[in-house]
Amino acid sequence: MQRYTNRVTVRLTDDELQRMKFKMNELEISSMSAYMRKMILDGYCVKIDTKDLNELVYLLRMCSNNLNQYAKKANGLGVVYQQDIKELQKRLDEIWNGTRDIMQKFAAID
Repeated sequence: MQRYTNRVTVRLTDDELQRMKFKMNELEISSMSAYMRKMILDGYCVKIDTKDLNELVYLLRMCSNNLNQYAKKANGLGVVYQQDIKELQKRLDEIWNGTRDIMQKFAAID
């Protein structure tokens, strides 16, 4: 744990304090010290919506599960069907498209 040895005091009006608390709530930051440190050092706080990432993780899990099933089928029967491979390729394409979209959104953050 980093030790903070220097203290900075800031005085705010009631309106300014309410505005700061509102912004902290928007960002879901509960530590006033952490919020103020971030704003002083960087000038901004960013809240990232991770819904797209959650979908990407879901697709990866589904793809991994399918791949495991295909491997079991190939080991057990010695054969894998072309339709199964096409389905796996389709899912991989969805994952790559989702990844590309997410990376473009991250790149657009200033």
